[in-house]
Amino acid sequence: MIKRKILFYLILTGFLLVIPFPLLADPGVTALMVSSNDQGGQTYTVTIQVLVLMTLLTLLPAMLFTMTSFTRVMIVLALLRQAMGTAQTPNNQILLGLSLFLTIFIMLPVFERVNEQAVQPYLSEKLNAKQALEKASIPFRTFMLRQTRESDLLVFARLSGQQQLQSSDDVPFSLLLPAFVTSELKTAFQIGFLIFLPFLVIDLVVASVLMSMGMMMLSPLIISLPFKLMLFVLADGWTLIIEMLAASFYI
Repeated sequence: MIKRKILFYLILTGFLLVIPFPLLADPGVTALMVSSNDQGGQTYTVTIQVLVLMTLLTLLPAMLFTMTSFTRVMIVLALLRQAMGTAQTPNNQILLGLSLFLTIFIMLPVFERVNEQAVQPYLSEKLNAKQALEKASIPFRTFMLRQTRESDLLVFARLSGQQQLQSSDDVPFSLLLPAFVTSELKTAFQIGFLIFLPFLVIDLVVASVLMSMGMMMLSPLIISLPFKLMLFVLADGWTLIIEMLAASFYI
């Protein structure tokens, strides 16, 4: 039941974040228009507003993934699998599911603030859609600004010609979103580099031993894989990786 509520609040928040302001200003959106013709029949047409709204809904998953911790978590887990050399184990579905639920765990404080400040007042009709959008954007802005490097913000501010930003409140979402994704990519690859190092040392040691024994035709990956798995299991690797990922957003 709790997971369903979280998913509902997540979908509603994303809907509020992507819906255009002209639609927010209207008390309702007309889904279907009926007009009579000269022969006494009726013609049914779908309004442009509904078409725009349905198009924006297709962008909702991408918007939510790029505005949360999902990017960093997914890339780090994929690099971990690559470093271990286990091919497709764990497979993409498992990594995707783990990344999604770990993202919900990491973003839960943000979702709770959005629920308290925007979703519940909107559902109880204390706020209109535009006011709820403004309230919902504040926790996301705070989270994204905290994880975004200032250098990335300056790069996109220079590219967009908005170099006169006085404070973080002046940063628009159109500038903050690409800067946040760029910073997340950098951080994810930095973490992946550190994860690669111990496995790389094992590969080098195994390759050197095989070369010294004259076994050049034997692939070092076949010998090093059991040692990698043993090291990862003895070090309780999954717990350490997940703990490190969760802590990296709130240090």
